[in-house]
Amino acid sequence: MPEGIIDMQDMDQIFSVTDPLGIHRESVRVDLSKEDPGSIGRTDGGIIEITVPETGAIEEFIQRLQGELEGMGYVAQELDDAAEEEN
Repeated sequence: MPEGIIDMQDMDQIFSVTDPLGIHRESVRVDLSKEDPGSIGRTDGGIIEITVPETGAIEEFIQRLQGELEGMGYVAQELDDAAEEEN
């Protein structure tokens, strides 16, 4: 796959942050192309917009994503037994 395009591994890492924060996947918009320095924002409608950086390790960006989302007020959600059984 070309370097400047995100792949499923990138998406899995993003969801590994957004899912535990209770952010519904339909509320996350990720640009298909990578672009430096990467960006994380929230629209007035509550959509999280993410651009993965083209350079640097995805793990570093994921740490940044976690911190910025927490800075926006998102906190880890505990799943109840019924929700865990659905997953």
